Formats: sequence, structure tokens, C-alpha cells
Amino acid sequence: MEDYNKIIESLGVKFVKARHIQMLQPITIKNYYDVQNSLTILYDGEVSFALEGDDEPQEVEAGDMLFIPGGKHATVTYGSSSSARTVSNEDFMTNRDNYIQSGYDPLTIGSLPNSFGLVSFEAKVFDTVNFFTSLDVPPFLIKRDDQIANTINQILAEDMNDIAGKGRVIKIKTEEVVIEIIRYILKNKLFVEQLVTNSTYFKDPRLIDIFAYIKDNLGGDLSNKVLANVANVSEDYVGQYFKMLTGINPQDYIEYQRMEKAVDLLRTSKKSIRAIGSDVGYKDTAYFCRRFKMMFGIPAGKMRRRESLMNV
Repeated sequence: MEDYNKIIESLGVKFVKARHIQMLQPITIKNYYDVQNSLTILYDGEVSFALEGDDEPQEVEAGDMLFIPGGKHATVTYGSSSSARTVSNEDFMTNRDNYIQSGYDPLTIGSLPNSFGLVSFEAKVFDTVNFFTSLDVPPFLIKRDDQIANTINQILAEDMNDIAGKGRVIKIKTEEVVIEIIRYILKNKLFVEQLVTNSTYFKDPRLIDIFAYIKDNLGGDLSNKVLANVANVSEDYVGQYFKMLTGINPQDYIEYQRMEKAVDLLRTSKKSIRAIGSDVGYKDTAYFCRRFKMMFGIPAGKMRRRESLMNV
């Protein structure tokens, strides 16, 4: 348990957004995907989800929560699956107002028909590597947990009100959510093999140096030769070393980090798509756009418009 305490102490948690959402029509979103972690609590109605290879979808009951780690795919159905229209992730992101609407009255939280609450956040070890994704935790169901539910409701209420100190309260409450998710996983002995296998690299200082270097140099040369110098290992060995500890090869990890940074820039800056691609290491804008759509299922321009709508 001491190891997990150290990991929790090393986590940098960042609140991204909170929404109180009402479903307008039943939909099934194929391969739903986002770079941030999302935690959804069902207040009323029907929600189910399925992972690749699942024979049957898992039902989410009222009061239950669906946790989808950033970078993980799931097929999610809102409303009755028998009457749900199937849409792609791109279609949902582009035309979301046709399917759901956001509420802004804190007095209605949890009381509207066919509604759910959503909190989105980052959780990174040493502010560098995505915690849940790096552990290979898949989307999973959190059965009714009043403490997590109450914290989600408090975050939603704070976000809807323009009151002094709300940013600080939301930050604290989001950190509580992350800790409670970790406690839920440990208490219920979920994903034991993944945790044992993938948590060991948090103790390797050379790997942490690589993570930190990648974070600080996303727009530069991140070849295996450069990473080998950072970790003080041979160029021939660095790829094997990285994959042995993390389960993925370094160039796949680097591309994910670059794309995650690109999404953040699309959300927070007015830079052009070309400039953003260059900032995260892609000198060929067309190639950057192709890789972005391949990863997220939506063009970078549409992602920016989606984020603008969601932040209104």
C-alpha cells in the first residue's frame, strides 16, 4: 500500500470540465474516445457500454458510474439500445446538440429525466504520464458509491455557480474523485495483473527522466537515439527497455502525448492548425491532420469547434 501512497502523492490532477446532461434521443456511439479521463454518473434513464470483444454490453443502473480512462475506446449507448441510433464518434462530436443538451441550473442536478452528470479530468504521474492509461486500466463500472457520487454533484454545482473560490474547490474535489477511483479499484481488487505489471516503472528513475524529457520536448527530436542519451542506455536497447516497462513502444507513446498536447492547444489557444501541428512535432500539416483524425476519428478543425461549443 505504501507504493500506492507514493504514486498518489506524485499525481498531478487537473480539472477539465463538468456537465449536467440530458439525453434528447437514444444513441449508440461507436468507439467513443477522448484524451481526458471521464467519469459519468447516471441519474435517470438507461446507459450501457461495451468494450471490443464483449459479447453483451454492461448495463449502468441509476446511481452507478462509468469511468473511461483517457485514450481508451468504448461503445456507449444512451437510452434504450433497442431504439438507439448508431453514430460514429465524429458524428456525435460534430452534431452533439442533436443528441444531448447541457443544464446550467444547480437545483436540477440529479432530478431531470434521462440525465447524467459528467466530470472530465487529467491525472498524471509527476505531471508527465497519464496514470490510468499507463496502467492499462480499461473502461469499467463503479457500482453505487455515495461518496464519489456526492463529490461529482458538488463539482457540478460549483461549476454552475459564479462564486468566490469555486476554482479551488473544484480542484480539491477533482483530486478527491481521483483518489476515490483508485481506492475503489484497490478495494474491489480490480485489474490486479495490470497494476502489478505496469506500476513497477514508476520506481525507475531513468524512465521517469524519459517521460519528463518527452513532455518538455514534444516539438523537437524524440528519436530513439535522443531517448537513449536521456536514459543513458544504448540506442538499440532503449525501445526494448521502454516497452518492457510500459507495455508500449516509445514512438507510439510519443505520438499519443503529441496528440494530447494538440487537443489542449485546440481547446486553449487560437493558434492555427498548422502552428499547432508544428508545436507538437509535425512539420507536415497534412500528415499531422491525417494522424489526428486516425487517432480521434474527427478532424482537428471539428475538434476545435466541438470544444468551443462545449465551453459556451
